[in-house]
Amino acid sequence: MTDPDSRPDPDALVRRAHAEEGREHRARLRVFFGFAPGVGKTYRMLQVARERAIEQKVDVVAGIVETHGRAETEALLEGLDVLPRRKVEYRGRALDELDLDAALARRPGLLLLDELAHTNVHGSRHAKRWQDALELLDAGIDVFTTVNVQHVESLNDVVAQITGIQVRETIPDSILDRADEIELVDIAPEELLARLREGKVYLPEQAKRAAAHFFQRGNLLALRELALRRTAERVDVDMREYREQHGVITPWPAGERILVCISPAPSSGRLLRAAARMAAGLRAPWVAAYVASPAAKAPSEADRARLEAHLRLAETLGGAVTRLSGASISEALLRYARKHNVTRIIIGKPTHSRLRDRLRGSLLDEVVRGSGDVDVLVISGSESAETAPAPPELPKESARPVMYGSAVLLVAATTVLAAAVRAIYPVPDLEVLYVLCVMLAAVRFGRGPSILASILAVACYDFFFVPPFHTFDVADAKYLLTFAMMLGVGLLLSALTARIRRQEQDARHREAQTAALYDLSRDLAAADDTGAVASAVAGHAEQVFEAAAHVLQSRADGALQAVAVAPAAASLDTADLAVARWAFEHARPSGLGTDTLPGSKVVCAPLSVRGAPLGVLVLAPKSATPLGAEQRAFLDAFCRQAAFAFERVRLTSEANSAALRAKTEEMRSSLLSAVSHDLRTPLSAITGSATALRDDGGLGETTRAELLDSICEEAERLERLVANLLDMTRLEAGPVALKRAWVPLEELVGSALTRLERKLGDRPVNVTFPEALALLSVDPVLFEQVFINLFENAARYTPPGSPIEVVARGEPGGVVVEVADAGPGLAAGSESRIFEKFYRGGHTTAVGAGLGLAICKAIVEAHGGTIAAENRASGGANFRIRVPIPSGAPQVAAHVEEARP
Repeated sequence: MTDPDSRPDPDALVRRAHAEEGREHRARLRVFFGFAPGVGKTYRMLQVARERAIEQKVDVVAGIVETHGRAETEALLEGLDVLPRRKVEYRGRALDELDLDAALARRPGLLLLDELAHTNVHGSRHAKRWQDALELLDAGIDVFTTVNVQHVESLNDVVAQITGIQVRETIPDSILDRADEIELVDIAPEELLARLREGKVYLPEQAKRAAAHFFQRGNLLALRELALRRTAERVDVDMREYREQHGVITPWPAGERILVCISPAPSSGRLLRAAARMAAGLRAPWVAAYVASPAAKAPSEADRARLEAHLRLAETLGGAVTRLSGASISEALLRYARKHNVTRIIIGKPTHSRLRDRLRGSLLDEVVRGSGDVDVLVISGSESAETAPAPPELPKESARPVMYGSAVLLVAATTVLAAAVRAIYPVPDLEVLYVLCVMLAAVRFGRGPSILASILAVACYDFFFVPPFHTFDVADAKYLLTFAMMLGVGLLLSALTARIRRQEQDARHREAQTAALYDLSRDLAAADDTGAVASAVAGHAEQVFEAAAHVLQSRADGALQAVAVAPAAASLDTADLAVARWAFEHARPSGLGTDTLPGSKVVCAPLSVRGAPLGVLVLAPKSATPLGAEQRAFLDAFCRQAAFAFERVRLTSEANSAALRAKTEEMRSSLLSAVSHDLRTPLSAITGSATALRDDGGLGETTRAELLDSICEEAERLERLVANLLDMTRLEAGPVALKRAWVPLEELVGSALTRLERKLGDRPVNVTFPEALALLSVDPVLFEQVFINLFENAARYTPPGSPIEVVARGEPGGVVVEVADAGPGLAAGSESRIFEKFYRGGHTTAVGAGLGLAICKAIVEAHGGTIAAENRASGGANFRIRVPIPSGAPQVAAHVEEARP
């Protein structure tokens, strides 16, 4: 019978199929990886590229290849198409960069892109060359590139510690993960130093400085080890993928991996230390595994505490921890070992009697027999090994005696029922009723009561229904088999029920954790600022971990402050803040139940993304007991989700700030463009007219009058422009203090028309107001400016002599005024944009800064009104203003229908 756990995971198969399909259709990236400059990465890249060009007829183009004057490297470049570089002026120098647009237009089959970590010149499309490579890959172009180990982002601090030099140009680790192939280009450090002395790496003066600093033999040895390890990690990933794709279950001992099986037994501590020593000697990774079997007896509180201590010890010793589950402990261990290519399994020597192995099976024997090519090491453990202190005994559940009593009553009721059935109908198989009774006891009351029910069922059946009756003697030996079957079925049912109950509890526990993370992610997705995110995190943490929760973040002065506190949480004292500060600075958990400050009453978990601290979650458990290993793992997932939410809010804020800066810069450019033009035009006219009056004394009276009129008109125009700018600045500075007064609408319109009499010329203005129009409660000076700007706008954008119509009407709670013209109307889709600052629609040649309508909108809205624009059916634009009228407004009896010639 096939073990269902050994079947392939359908979801994993689907993901693998999608990944393989994606790899087949995407462009390929090959990285030539080295531990220092001069190891021959560019040379090797050119060798492989030439082989592709000659053997596979691939269209190879050299985008950026740095030969550094090496003759042998330049020789390999001959015969390949070289993409001309783009010249970029920067600080008075002409620098060469990749011509990305030319590469995309050329679309070669393979592009060579040397020095992937290079920083592009300011003004390039991308800040880094690896971003150019990603765009080329997205365009379907294969890329060959070179990288040194010191440029890998995750190793940057390690390289700085080794060499004392901080490398500024780095690439994200995701680029190496994206690479389809990584080829290590390696030589001995001695050979590299010889190349350095011969001038094959740097020029002589530069080579001397490099040999005294970066190119020391110790540095090169350490960097070489880093490069080998980083490449080995990638090879390991590739090997695992290959094994999964081809269904390889036997381990390949390409590298040592150790698996140690632990349990709540005290001897597990010795096993962990032995595994750590062996892994250190082999320089191999190791994992501590605990298997939770539903068939096993539920561990006591003392066993749970001891197991948690063992798991913490494994983490302290540098091992990974995994929790497995399965009906068979040996099968779960071997399945994990095969999947993760484990080469050695460490297991404890059995200390129980041989009889137990014969009755229940031997774990050691099962592991050894099923291990195949995996080595199994059996190590003795000391029963006196240090263990975690046993917790105080908890009071037993009051329901357990009731369950046993209920099982007894259930058997008694079944006996009465069987007797009644036998009295009415001569049924020969009454034992079936007792089997049903045992099943009900197992489902309802659990394992112990069901075992008691099994024993009592056999006894009652024998006593009441097996001749001779009312004795435990058995006249017919065939009933012994019946008794054995009844007892065996009862015991089996009790074991199966216990297993199902355990699986049900585990499933409910996992479902509760999943639901908690789902609820958290839902609330975090709805949070749009730091405070909302912190409140959601604190609230959910209090419910999930049953602890008072605080979320702390760093202030500008570096001190931690609470940004969210759960409702039931007390304030943190100085000691708690010190624990939180340590967790924040070191990006590691601290406090209760951890290796750092374990005596604290709080546990602090950092909220960080890619090592950058964003805050700290502080939990004060109500029971003052440390979190278990499973709870710590769940807390880690909880904090990661919270940290991603904080990062999202931060990035959103930065994006909004960047968008605001871009908008501000755009507006500043528009303002400078518009204002500089509109200020220069009247100033030029004024200067020209004034100069003519000053320099030419023979001008006639008519010419002098025209020049003076021009000066006055342009000065008025300049005054209006400056006034508009000042009005816009004042309106945007904050709430405007309105000096309201009750004024008739015709007075505001008439005053505006009077001020623009020369501007409007002979243009007819038709004004129609109804009788008894309510007075307006407005600031007369500001609201008159609304009509001035509207009339000026109509005069500017409509043909000379075309009419302007002003129509007003009353409506409940307000007055509506419409100003219409007979011009070309508004461009489609610009009805709302024309009220934006500096927007002049399609009339880019029109005079003005594009502020008039923006000022109208700001003034009307300051009065609580609205303004909108639309095109008229008969042609032209119509501006509709609605002004609210407060209750109790005085009325004026007036009827105005006038036509201004």
